[in-house]
Amino acid sequence: MSIVGAFIVPHPPMIVPEIGKGSERQVERTIKSYESVADKICELKPDTIIISSPHSVMYSDYFHISSGRGARGSFVSFGAGNVKTYVDYDVELVEHIAYLADKTYFPAGFMGEKDPLLDHGTMVPLYYITKKYRDFKLVRTGLSGLDLYTHYEYGMLIKKAVEELDRRVVYVASGDLSHKLQDYGPYGFAPEGPIYDERLMDVCARASFGELLDFDENLLEKSSECGHRSFVIMAGALDGIEVVTKVYSHEDITGVGYGVCSFIPYGVSERRRFLDIKLREKEDMLMEKREQSDEYVRLARESLEYYVRNGEEMEVPEWVPLDTLTTKAGAFVSVHKMGQLRGCIGTILPTRGNLAEEIISNAISAATKDHRFSPITEDELKWLDINVDVLSEPEAISSIEELDVKKYGVIVESGYKRGLLLPDLEGVDTVEEQVSIAMRKGGIRPEDNIQLYRFEVVRHI
Repeated sequence: MSIVGAFIVPHPPMIVPEIGKGSERQVERTIKSYESVADKICELKPDTIIISSPHSVMYSDYFHISSGRGARGSFVSFGAGNVKTYVDYDVELVEHIAYLADKTYFPAGFMGEKDPLLDHGTMVPLYYITKKYRDFKLVRTGLSGLDLYTHYEYGMLIKKAVEELDRRVVYVASGDLSHKLQDYGPYGFAPEGPIYDERLMDVCARASFGELLDFDENLLEKSSECGHRSFVIMAGALDGIEVVTKVYSHEDITGVGYGVCSFIPYGVSERRRFLDIKLREKEDMLMEKREQSDEYVRLARESLEYYVRNGEEMEVPEWVPLDTLTTKAGAFVSVHKMGQLRGCIGTILPTRGNLAEEIISNAISAATKDHRFSPITEDELKWLDINVDVLSEPEAISSIEELDVKKYGVIVESGYKRGLLLPDLEGVDTVEEQVSIAMRKGGIRPEDNIQLYRFEVVRHI
């Protein structure tokens, strides 16, 4: 057996009547859809239900799987402590997923659970499912801050574990859509909110799961969605499988998007191996970009790759542009992988004998010394997208009015603390945002006295 059904559902606690106390009636379509999903799950009679929840244990670089014999939870934090749930975990399947992750060095397992209680992203789906069907065990997993491709790969790993243990499984991807759909909503409005919801529901209606990997991280952040990575894991669990799709409903009455969809497998199809397809496309795109990159980026890439492979800094090549040997300047090297930052290190002022040496040194640091990330490994090299920014000398300015978020980078100083942000960054649209981010990076508080500097960059891609 394998995955016999998969569902996208929201998890607003207010749709539990004991919590909503009548307010749940404003999203009656969502409730009726939930009841239809529960009926369908009862019809499928799974041995195990897997729920991925954004509100379970979550780490930036690791997928947590809840362990133990089972877990309990209640809605006490939402004023309904009398609504309680206990579920048995499918211990064998949980352990097999963790075993496959360990065997393949995939970042998933049992580490780091401080609170074993069920979260509301799990409890809300269970509230409706258990009204219709109880003869199942549960697997609960969290999401991570890793890229979308890795979430899809995690779903594929789950699928493999299910098939190897011959389980009959339903996958429930718990997650709300955008939280910024209405001015009157609890999170306000952002234009990216409706864009996300419309696009997500269209992808689901067509079951075109490969397109889930194309959502830009900036759109995901600005729309304040919470379920996208949950949906991507579900898509990975259906990799290579033809499905019958049904969209039950989509509502945005409360200012938060609630989508309910089902995907029922009926056959195998090579054309639906979306990760393989997308990785081939990504590799071709990066290869083309690499061939078109200028010599500054080529220098950064070759020095990064040489260090990762050999553990030492390479000599300055003979082919570098003459101006990189005759000038000194600060430079930043930014490394992205699958659309996410993988490392960024730079110098505001020159620290080496010439610009070529500056780029080489900072490329190595971006790969190995950015404390936000683990060092880049050799198997990642072909997936890296690298940019180089060469900085002008910083110029002191007296006010924020002298900044331009597209033209100038900013340095904010307060005593010994300093924060910097490059210009023209995706998702940074105002100078206020730019200065605020730079201050946070430098550990500078809003009430601190500050000195501003601006600089220009020449960006090489």
